[in-house]
Amino acid sequence: MANPQRSPYARIRDLWLRLSPLPGGKWLFSRLVGWSAPYTRTIGAKVVELSAGRAKVVMRDRWAVRNHLRSIHAIALMNLGELTTGLALTFGLPDDARGIPTRLTIEFVKKARGRLTSECSAPPVDLATERDYDVEAVIKDPAGEVVARCTARWRIGRMSGAAK
Repeated sequence: MANPQRSPYARIRDLWLRLSPLPGGKWLFSRLVGWSAPYTRTIGAKVVELSAGRAKVVMRDRWAVRNHLRSIHAIALMNLGELTTGLALTFGLPDDARGIPTRLTIEFVKKARGRLTSECSAPPVDLATERDYDVEAVIKDPAGEVVARCTARWRIGRMSGAAK
């Protein structure tokens, strides 16, 4: 039976460490993240790098994420940025930590087309008190040009009733 005082982020970390070295493991991990967060699944993102404080996620340009301007939809970009910041920030958290985004902002630099790469380097987390962290993901197109910058404010703390 799953430990009720263990965060979902700890399970995500365990899955990544187990699956990522295997052939097809990053693809499977990405599908499992999508199944645990159904709205995130809609963008079809693939996690290609993940460690404490760092994440790199790619998203294919396909019809399902496009808008009427023949570019990738703003909300698909926001979804990609939130996923990237969340993975980077929460990957290294202890088992009794929890986090939730409380604010999302995005700066659109140019139309997004082609396979996009979202990268994030998150700050270290201090769990002495519950606190907000602003974390930025930079999204680039195949030419390496920035198409968007997404900032997610994550509230990080310990789960209720967890030992400190």
